[in-house]
Amino acid sequence: MNPTALFKDTFTGPGSVARIVGAGMLVATVAAQHPHPAFDRVRSRDLFSFVPNWKFFAPNPATHDFHYVYRTLDHAGGTSEWSEIDMIEPRRMYQAFWFATRRPEKSVFDLCTAILQQATKSGATEVQKTSSYRVLAEFIRKTVRERRGAEHVKGFQFAVVRAAGHDTSEDPEPLFISPYTPMRPAGPHLTPA
Repeated sequence: MNPTALFKDTFTGPGSVARIVGAGMLVATVAAQHPHPAFDRVRSRDLFSFVPNWKFFAPNPATHDFHYVYRTLDHAGGTSEWSEIDMIEPRRMYQAFWFATRRPEKSVFDLCTAILQQATKSGATEVQKTSSYRVLAEFIRKTVRERRGAEHVKGFQFAVVRAAGHDTSEDPEPLFISPYTPMRPAGPHLTPA
């Protein structure tokens, strides 16, 4: 077949509209993935979100780990040492393909991010009214109950600490420290211990 005829048939023959639209989508998709802001124009004009964003895994990758520590208050008024809740499990090769057990770790990370953003905007006292704070406090409460037993603990305090992961040159930094939290939350059916 003549190369000129093949080129002409690509743009005018049967199915040419689908080929042109497909080629345009391919070029737009590749351009939209580039990190330079000039390439964001493609996505800004995409009113119906036809151009996929393959950066959805980590558009703003985390550069630090959050560590969660707590200490308890017993009924005699004694405070325990800080204990860490180890959320990050060692990675295995099969987890590159299937890592469903990472969901709790990611959920707590997202809760923590929301709490820190709210604390920056409105202060620590307003954060305690948010659902993110209450869910994280309940997660800590459950962990304390499993490790120490609810009958021996009057309350707890938790902190969120940022660390650089494997980079030991950077010291951990406390980002948020909660107030004393009763082990039995006050509510319509519960009374504090």
